Amino acid sequence: MHSRDELLNLIREKVHHPASARELVQLLRIPREERPSFTRQLKSLATEGVLLQIRGNRFGLAEKMDLVAGRLQTSPGGFGFVVPEHVHLAQRDGRPFDGAQGRRDVYVAAGNLMEAMHGDRVVARVERQTARGPEGRIIRILQRSNETVVGRFELDAAGLGYVVPFDRRVLTDIHVPTGQWSSAEPGNMVVVEITRWPTATRGPIGHVVEVLGRIDEPGVDTQIIIRKHSIPDAHSEEAVEEARRLGGAVRERDLRGRTDFRRVTTVTIDGEHARDFDDAITIERLPNGNDWLGVHIADVSHYVREGSALDEEAYERGTSVYFPERAVHMFPAELATGLCSLNPQVDRLVQSCVMEVDRRGTVVRYEIHDGVINSDARMTYTDVNAMLTDRDPDTMARYIELVPMFELMRELFEILHARRRRRGSIDFDLPETEVILSELGEIEAIIPSERNVAHRLIEEFMLLANETVAAHLVAHGAPALHRVHEPPDPKKVEDFEAFITTLGYSLAAHGHALRPKHFQKLIDRMRGTPEERPIAALMLRTMQKAKYDATPLGHFGLASEHYTHFTSPIRRYPDLVVHRMLRESRRGAISDARREELEEDLPEVARHTSEMERRADEAERELLQWKKVRFMADKVGDEYHGYITGVAPFGLFVELIEHFVEGLVHISSMADDYYRYVEQQHQLRGENTKRVYRLGDKVLVQVVRVDMERRQVDLGLVEILEAVRREVPARPIRSKVAPKRERSRAQRPGRRERAGRRRGRR
Repeated sequence: MHSRDELLNLIREKVHHPASARELVQLLRIPREERPSFTRQLKSLATEGVLLQIRGNRFGLAEKMDLVAGRLQTSPGGFGFVVPEHVHLAQRDGRPFDGAQGRRDVYVAAGNLMEAMHGDRVVARVERQTARGPEGRIIRILQRSNETVVGRFELDAAGLGYVVPFDRRVLTDIHVPTGQWSSAEPGNMVVVEITRWPTATRGPIGHVVEVLGRIDEPGVDTQIIIRKHSIPDAHSEEAVEEARRLGGAVRERDLRGRTDFRRVTTVTIDGEHARDFDDAITIERLPNGNDWLGVHIADVSHYVREGSALDEEAYERGTSVYFPERAVHMFPAELATGLCSLNPQVDRLVQSCVMEVDRRGTVVRYEIHDGVINSDARMTYTDVNAMLTDRDPDTMARYIELVPMFELMRELFEILHARRRRRGSIDFDLPETEVILSELGEIEAIIPSERNVAHRLIEEFMLLANETVAAHLVAHGAPALHRVHEPPDPKKVEDFEAFITTLGYSLAAHGHALRPKHFQKLIDRMRGTPEERPIAALMLRTMQKAKYDATPLGHFGLASEHYTHFTSPIRRYPDLVVHRMLRESRRGAISDARREELEEDLPEVARHTSEMERRADEAERELLQWKKVRFMADKVGDEYHGYITGVAPFGLFVELIEHFVEGLVHISSMADDYYRYVEQQHQLRGENTKRVYRLGDKVLVQVVRVDMERRQVDLGLVEILEAVRREVPARPIRSKVAPKRERSRAQRPGRRERAGRRRGRR
């Protein structure tokens, strides 16, 4: 049986016209016993939009018909772009259909959007190529993005109801007929289900299915973001009942055949507010001087069977989502914080990767077990750091029996970290932020988070376990999900190099000679400089996004040949798949039928879970940004120093040093000159003043406006605002700067929360 990609290559090579399923079977010489599976693959490829079914029930390659399948992303301006889901290297007129054509989004003018809405999977016909890229029109909707939309319910002058979408990229209001309002009152945020999709002549119609409340009420912002991104919130009754039936304790029969680690000293290390613990550590020094490191991960796969209600719901979610106020867990609490959480002083089932690591950080031997542990202590990053860095006597006395173990951990961490640096693994190590929330869920302060040695050593141990498991799966030929990070696009690297050269830096390598170590050396050279953070952000944009794949393509950022996600099956569905594959491979050779099934299913699992991860990232980022905007609402007129973190034709993005909030200096506010956008050099340059604003520059800005509708902080460059005031004294932009307020944390009750507990994102 051919894999998906093999089948596509066969069609490209042997089928030179749109063909029916029967013709394809004959032309490709598909054996009779494989035809049912072939038909399923054909339908799957048509669903994806790689093949298109046209008149006469014929299937044709989208790339051969100037058609692109992808997601529609609309703009508040009314136009949109179709982002291709699949890019193939094909020949057209003797030239490769790739690079400038195949990899670029398709621009769709407002009049050519047809009935499509933001987020829909669509097919667009490319009608012309321009200097800015391909342009086209939408000809088919493959899949609607959402059947529900979150927005503000209102009544017009005639008393007719409508919903204004919260997402400004949804371009039309949704009409709600009388009697379909539920209990909504004007101004309420609601969820509306679309009952009739828009056409070229009329807008969508729907009915209110949920009333969330007024937008300024506590917790409503989180509910809005959850509904906007279609994140399942409550767990189904079937899944909760399954979790309850599993009980809260390990049963005697579950221990059969497992390696017993209960006599080995074991600890978990997590944040103060963590409620689910899915990884535990053991370590001891061997007689030969090597370390015997155990990474023990909650054995979720023992309890969550493939095809069960718990499994199907976890697959749909793909990942847990972490907001400042609360988390939306992949599994019900009965499992996530109960039976599958490695709580102290109770037996818990684990899958264990135990590694012998030599003094250069090389794994010279490893074992993978179905195990059972009994954690001796639930440690926090703060306490471990207090022992290892601060040598705090009270903390050391409290954990006196564990101190030698943590000393061993630190020593091994330093060895492993040095090994990763030698091979060129990229480590940005930029400061993250923490938010301090009021009892109503509003941000009271934004401060730098402390990433101490405890965070770093746990991360290093998890990376090592993930690499070891990935190499094991590849060596045993087991189908699995891999965490891949492909090399950056050469054109993006070229543009990045051109820019950093203007700042006196260089990657010192090009093309095929470029390695992760060249990026790491650049980071080391920039360390502590004003341009470090914005250039590191640009470097991240230059790189590909990490994703899941059924093929082991390696991880460029980690300079790792094989990498997977093994360490968080409570929070990430791909880890659960990896655990299942480990168990299957340990039980003997995988049958041909099972292998065929996995090779057919895993690419779709990889695509879906990658998409769910992106959804979670976007939702977390959007809610935090919204809270940050509200935090700035009473600071209009205040002045702050910040760094330019982005340059666009319409203005400058500036991150405030004091509050870690990003705002926009719109080019319309830069009224002292005509400013031109210089793309390659990431700068705006004044035509007459020759004044230049460039990525990484430190600037003084004033908060001009906080736009709650667009959820954006508008800033002005103080030197330009003052210049304009001098020229127009009769109508100053602002007569005086409001005094800055110093807030004492003691004045208000609050709590500190990490903006997302997302260990191991790489």
